[in-house]
Amino acid sequence: MSKIRVDKILGSRRLSNYWWATLILFGGLGFFLVGISSYLNIEILPFTHSSKLLFIPQGIVMVFYGTIAILISIFLWLTIIWDIGSGYNEFNNDKGLITIFRLGFPGKNRILKLNYQTNEIQAVKVSIQNGLTPKREIYLKTKDNREIPLTRVGEPLMLSQVEEQATSLAQFLGVVLEGME
Repeated sequence: MSKIRVDKILGSRRLSNYWWATLILFGGLGFFLVGISSYLNIEILPFTHSSKLLFIPQGIVMVFYGTIAILISIFLWLTIIWDIGSGYNEFNNDKGLITIFRLGFPGKNRILKLNYQTNEIQAVKVSIQNGLTPKREIYLKTKDNREIPLTRVGEPLMLSQVEEQATSLAQFLGVVLEGME
């Protein structure tokens, strides 16, 4: 039986992020081009009659909202390209080492790599909150009561997946499982 376990963490390269980045980009371009059309009094978009809009106040507001949407879209596309939040959790029972690795924004702190000794771990903790914004998270709880999150941010996992992952991890590390009633 293998004494090394690696769990991949999906970052920002999710289908929903591609969808929203594209939708916001096209919406922002539409708003921006309608505003510019009202300023230039020409039809840039052939399926609209935006040159009939007054530039002040409607056109300038359209340019403003379009610019903001384009900037938000650029931010979303950069997080997708840089794959922010991706990484892995490695549990190595041979060396007694746990490695948490994540990618962040470019710069001197782009790579987040945390190492813990397996003998520092007291338990695997599960936190479940249902409701409008459900939260289902797995933590490593250290002997000094720190809680290290292991699950990805974003779309919550199914309850059965959380239970299965937490149980198998607790068995692999030989620690107790907390939070499962």
